[in-house]
Amino acid sequence: MQTIGLVIKVNTPAAIALGRDLVAWLQERGKTILPEDRTSEELGLGRGWRKVEIMAQADLVVVLGGDGTLLSVARRATTRAVPILGVNLGGLGFLTETTTEELFTTLTRILAGDYAIERRSLLTTTLIRDRQPVGAFQALNDAVINKGALARIMDLATWVDGKHLCTYKADGLIVATPTGSTAYSLAAGGPIIDATLGVVVLTPICPHTLTNRPVILPDQADIKVVVQTPDEDVTLTLDGQEGHPLKSGDTVSIQRSRVTVPLIISPNRTFFEVLRSKLRWGER
Repeated sequence: MQTIGLVIKVNTPAAIALGRDLVAWLQERGKTILPEDRTSEELGLGRGWRKVEIMAQADLVVVLGGDGTLLSVARRATTRAVPILGVNLGGLGFLTETTTEELFTTLTRILAGDYAIERRSLLTTTLIRDRQPVGAFQALNDAVINKGALARIMDLATWVDGKHLCTYKADGLIVATPTGSTAYSLAAGGPIIDATLGVVVLTPICPHTLTNRPVILPDQADIKVVVQTPDEDVTLTLDGQEGHPLKSGDTVSIQRSRVTVPLIISPNRTFFEVLRSKLRWGER
C-alpha cells in the first residue's frame, strides 16, 4: 500500500490535529498521500483530490470522522475495491470501528498486510421520469423517499420483481441495506440485521395502516416504487446526504449494486459488542 487517500471531518479540531499527525507518520514511511479537497485545505497540503479521484487511485483510504464522513466516501466506491479504514471521531461509530488510540498500531499492521475486511453491499437507485432514467446513485445505508415538512401523507405503489407488494400510505419509505439497518430504518421501527447477510429491508415511515410493518427481502430483489402524490413536496434521499426532488409519477428503481465496499474491521471488537456499546444494551 503505497498511495493513501485521506478524508477528515472538516471543522473538527480533533480530526485536524490527528490528520496532521497521520500525514507526518505516513510521510516518514515514504507514502504518497491523496488528501480530499477540503482535507487538503484544513491541513495546508496544497493540491486536493475529489473523493471519486481518490477511490480511483488510492491503495487504502483512511477516514477520520464519524459514520457520516465514511458514508460520503463509501458512495464513491468502484469495482477497484479499495479498503477503507474508518477512525471514530463521531458520536455513534457503527461503521468507524477503529478508535483514535488504535490508529497507528492498526495502520502498522495494515501496511504489513495484516488486516481483515468485511464487504458491505451498496444499493443502486435509479430515478425514472417519463419512462426515462434521469439519474443513478449509490448508497451504503439507505435510499429514502420522504415528504416535506408540510406535505400530506403519500401514496407509494411498491413492486418487487414485477409483483405488486402494496401501496404504502405513509410519510415515506426506507429501503435499507443490512449496514443501514442500524440507521434511519432502526429509528423507524426496522429490525437490526447482521451486516453480512444478503438482504434488504423495506421500512415504512409512520404508515397510516399500523399493520404495514418492515419487510425483509433478498438483496437480489428488483424493487420499484411509484410516487402517486400530486402537488406534494417529495424527495429521494441517499444516505441522508444527497437529495433529489421527486414528482408524482416518478419511479424509483432500487437494486443491489454490483459494487461492494471493503471496510477494514477491527480485531478488537465484534458486531455484538458494537451493538451493546452504542445502543447501551444491558444498562439500567
